[in-house]
Amino acid sequence: MSTDTPVTKSPVLLYTEQTPNPESLKYVTNRMLYPQKTADFREEELAKEWSPLATALFELPYVNGVYISNNFVTITKEFNYDWADIMLKIKEFLKAYIDEDKEIVKEGFEEAKQEMNKAAAEQYEGDNPELVAKIKELIDTYVKPAVEMDGGNIEFQSFNNGVVSVLLQGSCSGCPSATHTLKSGIEGMLKRMVPEVKEVVSVMG
Repeated sequence: MSTDTPVTKSPVLLYTEQTPNPESLKYVTNRMLYPQKTADFREEELAKEWSPLATALFELPYVNGVYISNNFVTITKEFNYDWADIMLKIKEFLKAYIDEDKEIVKEGFEEAKQEMNKAAAEQYEGDNPELVAKIKELIDTYVKPAVEMDGGNIEFQSFNNGVVSVLLQGSCSGCPSATHTLKSGIEGMLKRMVPEVKEVVSVMG
């Protein structure tokens, strides 16, 4: 008689959270999917290369973008679909996928992402390394946590001639209120804390 005790997995729990972007919904789970990292897939080609989960989601006709971080997935839908019709379908799909412990993001994506960002990174020291360090710290400390709560992400890209360029990901990408948040919130704070900042703009990833 086998003495092996079967390991009982805790059930996958999943709930949704609204985001400021009406086209994006945040699916939060009790499993850690991509700890302390972010993966933003806005097109199927990149997903096919790096994320089996995002690839599978893109096969659904109503998925237009997939953002994965920590214990949540933010789905951006196609405009011509209604959340009421697809929300539960995506929920069931994610639940089954996570329950089977399938691969979420392939090893090496972080390194590849750094390579992709290298061109922008070369501009980091554009005006002043100390100022850049301060701007990055302010964004990471005050802006990033709030943006993550809304199912998105913000990444510093460059600082040149008083202009801070940031990359918006997840629910923030294409969000109608993102421009307002960028100008009234982030730009206002950075101008107060770093007088050298004249403007904050978003760039496409």
